[in-house]
This record gives sequence, structure tokens and C-alpha cells, in this order.
Amino acid sequence: MDGRLRRGEKLPATRELAERLQVSRSTVATAYERLTAEGYLAARVGAGTFVAYTGAPGGAGAASRRSPSGVARPGATRPGAARPNATWSYLDDPLWTEPRPIAYDFSVGAPDPALFPLETWRPYVTAELRGGFARSALYADPGGVERLREGIARHLALARSVDAGPGDVLVTNGAQQAFDLLARVLLTPGDTVVVEDPGYPPVRQLFETTGALVVPVPVDEFGLRVDLLPPARLLYVTPSHQFPLGGVLPLERRVALLEWAARNDAVVIEDDYDSEYRFGARPLDPLQRLDADGRVVYVGTFSKTMAPALRLGFVVAPPSLLPALRHAKRLSDWHNDVVTQRAMARFLDSGGFARHVRSATRVYEQRHAELVRAAGELLPGLRLVPSVAGLHLALLADGADGDIDGRRVADRAAVAGVAVQPVSRFRVGAGPDGLLLGFGGIPAEQIPDGLRTLAQAVERVRASSPGEAVP
Repeated sequence: MDGRLRRGEKLPATRELAERLQVSRSTVATAYERLTAEGYLAARVGAGTFVAYTGAPGGAGAASRRSPSGVARPGATRPGAARPNATWSYLDDPLWTEPRPIAYDFSVGAPDPALFPLETWRPYVTAELRGGFARSALYADPGGVERLREGIARHLALARSVDAGPGDVLVTNGAQQAFDLLARVLLTPGDTVVVEDPGYPPVRQLFETTGALVVPVPVDEFGLRVDLLPPARLLYVTPSHQFPLGGVLPLERRVALLEWAARNDAVVIEDDYDSEYRFGARPLDPLQRLDADGRVVYVGTFSKTMAPALRLGFVVAPPSLLPALRHAKRLSDWHNDVVTQRAMARFLDSGGFARHVRSATRVYEQRHAELVRAAGELLPGLRLVPSVAGLHLALLADGADGDIDGRRVADRAAVAGVAVQPVSRFRVGAGPDGLLLGFGGIPAEQIPDGLRTLAQAVERVRASSPGEAVP
């Protein structure tokens, strides 16, 4: 009724929706039958079930959310000069100084390029270059192409229950630019910013360049320790799939986090970077959906579902922030590539994106299952952190076998042709070390052999002294 599902849009099959929601198929069938009887849906034999409701599009939910006073600083640009820092970024500090052949790629942060839907994507780009390039060749709206913003809002409503309309969406050059724009708008030197520890290094480094005081707060198997949050201006959090350990923030912590934000007049950045890929339980609603005060800014990206090279990310922000973010975007790079935006809009509207995500999820689910099975068998000295989403898993040192030097293991594994990253590279404070195993770049059949080679590196490191060269 609020327009998140448009007239003529096809609904998932009852079996598919039942699996996605973890409910009985008869429950879904009953809901479909009732909605059809009431005129909201129409069933076509052999074709499926479609939206039949003809009400006015666009709900008032997003616009009616309250906005905190003084949350945006429209005239602000990034203050202060960049400070040198020694924190590590896995994007600019490789595990070895010279290129080595990679036989088994367990690196974190990218999808499998082989799964990119090239055959269905190419026609949309071609159509824009042939028929629409004249309108795409000029300067465009800093907020993004309207059709793409509509598609993103519709996708988020269906896939993640995000409460937003097209006017709440700002298209960015990946998620990293979204964080940069938010830093420009919200922070001045001396402001306190809270990040997760372990967490995503490029975000921490970005906030440090603003002259802010960046405070790392520990996470556990359930995500951020909300009870340890200090007063702050800004909080960055990955509640749906904590990066890098993989925990899911429980509902009680989500509520407590929003209460903390209200007490401190703080803004919360919710990074939902890879939750489209889920292999188990039904996901919790995002913080943005629970937020009644307009304090949560939702950031997403197509880098994991499509390709990092497309540089397509987005921000869903409360009305108090959007004008300042649009202004900062215009001053930064004006707008994203319009051809790519329009092609992505076509891809979303056609249903091709949803089909691609379902297809890729099946592949990644197989790899996830094989990695869980093989790691339990071949790496008994490491404890697998449970995770039902995303493209990587974390293994932490098992207390029974002592700690592990993840950096030395990664260096030794690299010599043997295995790319893997240590947990310690993502930490600021103390904590158990371990290894991160991505499965975006390795076929399922190669996982056991790769883990056997990795297990040999682990044993060699454990058998050597801390300062001794690993044979």
C-alpha cells in the first residue's frame, strides 16, 4: 500500500519465499491466497503471482521519521589536514612485497569475477551508449539518476526491509565515498568517533584524517559491545554481519545502541556491506528500520553483489542530512558515471539483479558449506566463528592449543601459494589472533586442498619460535 511493491511486479514463488523467511510453505500460500482474494495480488496460471494493487505510490514512512536537531552541518567540508598513521589497510599493504602465484585464493573483500552476469549486463550498457548517450553525456544530478534511486529503494524495501523512498537515497562511488561524505558533513577536529575492533581499517583511517578522536570498541561473537560505548558524535557499525568476525548484533543490543545514540545526540552509520548473501536464519531488520529518531544512516554497495570496479554504492539518510550530503557529493566529484547508473537501473527494474543474487547465493552457499566442513576437519586447532552471511569466515585461536601468530602463518602460506589474511591486521587493541578465509575467489572443489596447504603453514609456525624464521 505504501508503494514499495509496484503494480505488475512479480512476487517470489511460494517455495522460494518460504525458504527465505524460514516459514512453512503453506503459511506463504495462505498469505498469497488472502491477498489475492482482497485484490492486492493477481495469480496467472503458468506465470506466477503479481501485484495488482493500484494505490498511490510512495509511502510516508521515510519522510515521517523524526530528525535530530543539529545533526547536519551543511556548510562543513573535511577539516584539518591528513595525519600520518601506522594503521594497516588490507587494500594497500599486500601480504608479500613481490607478486607470488596464488594457487588457493582465500583473500577477503571481493566476489568471484566469474559469476558477474556479463551476458545480461552488457545489453543494458549497450542500450545506454546507443540510445541514451546524448542525455548521459551531460552533467547530472549529484544525488544519482532518479530511476536508479527508485530501483535501490525498491530493492532495499524488499530485500532488507529498509524504510526509504527514492528521495532518501544518494548514489556514491562505492561505500568508501559514502563514509567520506558523511565524515565531511558530520565531523570537526576533536569529535569522537567509535569504530569496531577488530573492524574495517579503511573506515578507521578515513575518520582519523578528519582530526577526529577514533575510539575502537571491542566486539564479541555477537558483534559490538554496546555496553562499552563511550560518549561520541559518530558510531560506525556492521550489525548484520560484523566485519571481520561475522557476528550478528542481537535485537536487545540494537535497541540499546539506538538508546545510546539518542542520549548522546549521535549519528550511527550502519554498513550493510554483504548481507544479500545469506545461508541460514532469517535476518534481523536493519537498525535503520528500528530507528524512530532519524539517527541511522544506512550505507550499502553493489561491490559484493556485482563488482567492485563498477564503483556503485549508496546512502540512505534522514532528511536532515541529505541536503548536506548532496552538496558534499557535488563538491567531491559531482556525480557517478551516468551510463553505469542507468544500466544498473535497467538491471534492477528487469529483475535481473534479483535473479543474479539468487544464482550467486547458491554458488557461495556451496562454498560456505564446504569451507565449514573442511576447516573443522583440517584445522582443528582453530575455532570457526559461526556466520550465516557474507563471503568470508573467521577462525580464531583455540585456547586449548594456545594463541597463533596469524601474520607469520599468512606469510608462510603465501610462499606456498595460499592467500589468507590474519585477524590481527584488523585489530587495534589486544585480542585473539586467527585467520580470515574468504570464499569469493576459490571454487568449492579447491577448498580442501587449499586448507591442507594452509594447515601445514599453521603447524610450521607453531613448531617454530616467535623470532625464528619459518622453514
